[in-house]
Amino acid sequence: METGNNYVRRTQKDYSLHFKIQIVKEIESGTLGLQQARKKYGIQGDNTVKKWLQKYGNFDWENQTSFNMPKSPEQRIMELEAKVKLLEKQKAQLEHQRYIADQKSIIFDMMIDIAEKEYEIDIRKNSSSEQSGSTQPKKKKA
Repeated sequence: METGNNYVRRTQKDYSLHFKIQIVKEIESGTLGLQQARKKYGIQGDNTVKKWLQKYGNFDWENQTSFNMPKSPEQRIMELEAKVKLLEKQKAQLEHQRYIADQKSIIFDMMIDIAEKEYEIDIRKNSSSEQSGSTQPKKKKA
């Protein structure tokens, strides 16, 4: 119902299940407080969100403890299989990246070898600390 001050009286049926669960998740994750959620989403009733928390949340209101539903062995197996698939995909990507890096390294070595032969200079650093004779400054005789 609407009155002169644009107040709309809402019922529980006005809120979708998805909407209720989303707000419960935001409150339980600490993103929003109870009053912040009410203000943000325009929920008038003081107990509305509390009821959603009791009904859809992960908190045992009778014993005042948090609980998580135990997962069935089938659910756990499905989760682990999904993780294995993800890890296999990541492994394949890393192996491909390593293969490309190895190929680049080989090509760069070949390019350096060609440049050293073509221009008759040493591009790679020598293992000794001395510089090659061609790069040392020549001393002038007086």
